[in-house]
Amino acid sequence: MYIILVYDISLKEKEGTIILKNIFNICKRYLVHTQNSVFEGELTLTLLKKLKKELSQVVRKNVDSIIFYKISNPYNLQKDYIGIDKTYSNNFI
Repeated sequence: MYIILVYDISLKEKEGTIILKNIFNICKRYLVHTQNSVFEGELTLTLLKKLKKELSQVVRKNVDSIIFYKISNPYNLQKDYIGIDKTYSNNFI
C-alpha cells in the first residue's frame, strides 16, 4: 500500500530536537522524504507495522503528532505542485 506520513513534533522543550531527529531517521529508513515533515512510499503491511512500532517508541503521545494516510491504489493518487517537486531529489548519493 502507498503511505503518506506527516508529522508535527513540538520543539518547545529541549528534547524536541532530539525526538525530531529520531523521527526523521526512522522515517527515512522506510519512506522517501518529500517535504520538511512529509514522507511517502510503498510499504507492505508488515513494514508499516514495524515503522509504527518504532515511531511509537520515540514520539511523545501527549505533545507530538504523526499521521499515516493509506492509499490502497497509488495510481488513483494525483499530485499537483507549485514550485519544485522534491519527491526524489534527496535520494541520490
